[in-house]
Parts: sequence; C-alpha cells; structure tokens
Amino acid sequence: MAPGGKLKPIDLQKDYGCSLNTLRDVLMRLCTIGLVEFEMQKGFRATPSSPDRMRDVARFRLLLEREGAATSMERGGVAWEAELAAAHHKLSHIEQRIADAGDIGAFMPLWTDAERAFHETLISASDSPLLIETFSQIYLRFRQQFAAQQQSFRNYDFEAIIIEHQAIVEGALARDQAACSAAIHRHLKRHL
Repeated sequence: MAPGGKLKPIDLQKDYGCSLNTLRDVLMRLCTIGLVEFEMQKGFRATPSSPDRMRDVARFRLLLEREGAATSMERGGVAWEAELAAAHHKLSHIEQRIADAGDIGAFMPLWTDAERAFHETLISASDSPLLIETFSQIYLRFRQQFAAQQQSFRNYDFEAIIIEHQAIVEGALARDQAACSAAIHRHLKRHL
C-alpha cells in the first residue's frame, strides 16, 4: 500500500476475500500499532512516510533492541544461544544469496521474515514481555517506513548488512553487551 494511500475496505474485501467486518476489525488493529491511520469521515489510510518519521522509528527501535539484547544476554541460556545462532544462519544464508544474485527480487519475502526473526530472537530472552511486544510493533513500523523510503534495493549493500548481522550475533553470543550494542547501532545508523 502506498504511504498515506487510502484503504477502502470494499476494495480490500475483493483482494482478500473476507467480510467487511473482518477487514474493519483488522484495519482497526493495525491502527493500534501505527501501521494504519483512521480519521472520522475520511476513513483508513496507510501510515504516511517521511525521513523524519523513519529516523524517529529507527531511534526508538535502537533503544528497545539494545535494552532487549542486554537483558537477553544476562538471562538467556543455551536454548536462546542456539535459537539465535539458527536465526542468524538462516538470515546470513538468504542475504548471501541476495548479494550473489545482485537482486533482492524473489528473496524479498524470505529476507523480510528471516531478518525479523533474527532481531526478535535477539531480544527474546528479555524478562519484559512488554519490551518484546513493543519491539515487535516498532519493528513492523520500521519495516513499513523502510519499504516506503527504499524505492529500489539495487544500491542496498547486502555485503555490509551481512557483516553487521555477524557482529551483532558475535557480540550477543560472547555476552559482550558493549560490542553487541555498538553493532546494533552500526546496523541502524544509516536510518538515523
């Protein structure tokens, strides 16, 4: 959906084949996490995009991810380490395929899911369900802004992204909070 674009439930019903009530319910739920906006007498719109909004969402994501990673390093056990290593392996495999192909094309859904899973696994051992839930919502807002700002992935440096994710996982598995925090910052700084 185009940023700021009108979302008409009747049109969406044709695309998704569900009832208008279901669509309105889904759109209202998306409003609660900031992916859709609703205004009386005007209806639903996809959340607008701007560089300022992107920076704001990226800053908040950075705060949450650093805190979640720090508490996960303190509390996470071997199971968390294994899940994080597996999530990173899947992500790095997909990113290397993208880098080799020079085109994200068919890999976009796989990469999007794998990247989200990696970052959510990184903070999954945190002792705060609210932090984890909020991070998930902010991550979705970040991805929405990212997709709107990134018109083409042709110039997106996946080799650098691979290195950044590697530094994050190395810092986390070494339980080095400073290194992991710095790696997360390097990963997000292009959006700040």
